[in-house]
Amino acid sequence: MLPMQTIRACIEHHAQTSASRTFLIAPGTSRRLSYAELKVAVDDLAVELDRLGLEKGAKVAFLLNNGYWTTQLFLGVMANNRIIVPLNAVAGKVQLRHVLDHSDTEVVFVAPEFREKLAEIMQAIDRTIRVIETDDDSGPDWPAGETKSMSIASPEAGDTALLLYTSGSTGVPKGAILSHNAVTSGGRNVAEGHQLSADDRALCVLPVYHINGAMVTVSAPLYSGGSVVMPNRFSASTYWSLAAEYQCSWSSIVPTIIKYLLDRADQEPYEFGKDQRLKNFRFARSASSPLAAVTLEQWESVFRLPMIETLGLTETAGTVSTNPLPPQPRKPGSVGLACGNEIIIVDDARQECSPTVVGELVIRGSNLLDSYYKNPEATDASIVDGWFYTGDLGMKDKDGYIFITGRIKELIIRGGENIAPREIDDVLYQHQAILEAAAVGVDDDTYGQEVVACVVLREGYQCSEQELLEFCESGVGKYKCPKSIYFFDDLPKGPSGKILRLKLPELIKNHW
Repeated sequence: MLPMQTIRACIEHHAQTSASRTFLIAPGTSRRLSYAELKVAVDDLAVELDRLGLEKGAKVAFLLNNGYWTTQLFLGVMANNRIIVPLNAVAGKVQLRHVLDHSDTEVVFVAPEFREKLAEIMQAIDRTIRVIETDDDSGPDWPAGETKSMSIASPEAGDTALLLYTSGSTGVPKGAILSHNAVTSGGRNVAEGHQLSADDRALCVLPVYHINGAMVTVSAPLYSGGSVVMPNRFSASTYWSLAAEYQCSWSSIVPTIIKYLLDRADQEPYEFGKDQRLKNFRFARSASSPLAAVTLEQWESVFRLPMIETLGLTETAGTVSTNPLPPQPRKPGSVGLACGNEIIIVDDARQECSPTVVGELVIRGSNLLDSYYKNPEATDASIVDGWFYTGDLGMKDKDGYIFITGRIKELIIRGGENIAPREIDDVLYQHQAILEAAAVGVDDDTYGQEVVACVVLREGYQCSEQELLEFCESGVGKYKCPKSIYFFDDLPKGPSGKILRLKLPELIKNHW
């Protein structure tokens, strides 16, 4: 595969070599976009960006759902050497206000359903930001204005393409500056890690304003010359019908979605593993949060499809490791082998750990962020000698497979003993009544921290706190067993569906 290092290079290459091949399908409107049409759409967008007076490197934000035009905007802004700033549609107003202001956004495209929310946010921003109301599929209501040419050069590999903010589970979100080389490397890592070809078609049900949706199921098909089916949002009731109708071959999902699909599996009209309507579906991949081994086993037993566990971060333009596809060995609980970059585990002295020894994951590769926007302190703390220090705790086994044990900031220290929350999560997920589970440490006068857990029950299931405590103690022992278990209708999550564990102590305090 050619080493394409900018978004424009990817688009132009496929427009020249496979012009009529489909790149994008929007099932809500039944519209299709070929690579040749994508090139035209990107060039048309250049005219409008020029007319808005946006210089090279200008920040262009969007507050939209997934859609036919959202995807074109996402790629087109980068291809025309401006910087795209995706806004998290489910974020709180404080975080959105910070991102809009901090990013120096000049123009924001907003869906009608978010217009009121945006107007309220912008009242607290002391500068002018142009707002253009936009339909996710049909596009914007362009303001009138004179035609002008900005003579913007095509982007180069080192030019900034994407400014994407972290989920901000604690404090304010940080903005990761990702170059064209990083964005295309992120797509390449997915394509090579999953052996994607031009014949593959992704089903994208994760938001494009998140790194998983953006890099895994947009950038990867673009890099490999494949295609993507882009519904406006995830729906458990239509997931498999879309996969069947459009002959999708893979999809990137998260553990919460996996549980939703399992819960309604008996309502599907497909004979999984044999149904010809799903004959092209090769695998699904899980990322963004840990997948319990029991959930992986249930998926493969019910749907008769491989589930590939992976690891990706905002700061690394998505995927950094993946389990290989069958027939190569996969290891439940592992995020696989390094893919397209180097990953090592280091101790507190920043020396590489031996196999099976837990330390911090650090990463080096062409997919890394350049820096955190207007945050040199965070940049210097995270990027050292070309290595990105992730804050994730984990280890490698003797075969090089990576196992994540938690986040440094999420580690529970009870009476001086380190407890990884995932140990407790994995046991709770083995209980048939549990839909979501997350252990967390709370302040305690005796032990410094005490272990508690928050859970959401599956629809139609019941169980008591005592039952879960006994179940958990049998799995992790008395010392690591939660002192209390709290029941909720929902747990706080980021845009990818990842449970925001650091918000749980506040949730517990406010609820009780």
